Amino acid sequence: MITSQIDLHDIGLFEQYVQEAKTYSPGLHLARVSVQHKDLYKILTEYGEILAEVSGKMLYAVADSGEYPAVGDWVLVDRLTNTTGNAIIHHVLSRKSSFQRKAAGPGVNRQIVAVNIDTVFVCMSLNNDFNLRRLERYLSVAWESGATPVVVLTKADLCNDVPGKLTETKRIAIGVDVVVTSSIGQKGYAAITRYLGRGKTVAFVGSSGVGKSTMINSLMGEEVLATREIRSDDKGRHATSYRQLLVLPNGGVVIDTPGMRELQMASADLTKSFADIEELAQRCHYSDCKHIHEPKCAVREAVENGTLSIERLESYLKLQKELEYEGLDSRQRENVKIRRMFGSKGQMKKQLDYVKKRL
Repeated sequence: MITSQIDLHDIGLFEQYVQEAKTYSPGLHLARVSVQHKDLYKILTEYGEILAEVSGKMLYAVADSGEYPAVGDWVLVDRLTNTTGNAIIHHVLSRKSSFQRKAAGPGVNRQIVAVNIDTVFVCMSLNNDFNLRRLERYLSVAWESGATPVVVLTKADLCNDVPGKLTETKRIAIGVDVVVTSSIGQKGYAAITRYLGRGKTVAFVGSSGVGKSTMINSLMGEEVLATREIRSDDKGRHATSYRQLLVLPNGGVVIDTPGMRELQMASADLTKSFADIEELAQRCHYSDCKHIHEPKCAVREAVENGTLSIERLESYLKLQKELEYEGLDSRQRENVKIRRMFGSKGQMKKQLDYVKKRL
């Protein structure tokens, strides 16, 4: 529990939120969501951290789960302390960024992981958890969030070829900073500190057991988060069970998130995460080239001459297909499958011509 008074500007408040708050009814106060449980929140007000719940009006009006307050949100509440009961959240202010994924299950609901982030650290360990295809997925979602992604390679002390893994990572993390960290030594996480500071919000995302909690404890200067030893199969056990926002001692805040065994995409930006393929596609002979079997395909030519890996192209096509299906009902998805199988008349002719040449 935070007991000292908080300067809201230290934890990310800026003029846009101040002005937006003035458009609502007077008598409400600015606060930031620090912890989100099912029906209860913790919020940071200028007098500390208190409990809060959403108003009955908001419960009735919200049509999508993504509209509820999330960790990192700026909200308007009716009180600054809990002396007369839990604070009531009446409004959620506009979000400047939102890292989200598709919620588990067959529906199309989105789960908000964290909002109003300046930098999102996409963490991947350099032991057996190292997976470039998973990293491509995370970067696609991170770019879409509106925050600036930074790749953090963890557990360098458990890797026998850090330079090689770093080269592989930089090859796909186009336009993204890549930093290497280790829990060994006092300066193991020094590369991260340049992204921190007063008013800045950073978030750590990644698979279970990549060492997010260990890094955050180092930045906090104390053991505020539980950590667990790696398993015998060289993989970690995640310790964080819910999202939370922590105030850093040197200014700014950090959002810790539970490890994600699978990141299902609600939306993503492939134009940035696969900028190399997008650039190659501009040189294809056909503007609607699918990069599968069309003639004069610059993307396939890059694969054939070794400047683009087939694994990266397959990953791009897989994520592209996944995004095309996202948000569609069963009938719409079936129509997409049919179009993919047969396409337009022009596309069908090209496919038939291709088959004839192979016979």
